[in-house]
Amino acid sequence: MKSGVVALLVAAVFSSAVSVVYVKHQSRRLFAESQELLREADRLNVEWNMLQLEQAAWSAHGRIEKLARERLQMRMPGRTEAVILKQ
Repeated sequence: MKSGVVALLVAAVFSSAVSVVYVKHQSRRLFAESQELLREADRLNVEWNMLQLEQAAWSAHGRIEKLARERLQMRMPGRTEAVILKQ
């Protein structure tokens, strides 16, 4: 009886130790993965900010007006040419 209880306790301690090692390994693996994902998020954030700056540069009012005048031969309407619509 006593040796059976000791064997059961040894098996429980061994399985507990194996579980601790497994959980620690999983924890380290997930931490490394989370760090990699944070680096990717930072890289994407930098790229997003660069794209927003590029969009702001391409859609600047002065640039649009210049392109409309040069490429599309557009001009501002005179006072008599402007039509205001009301709902």
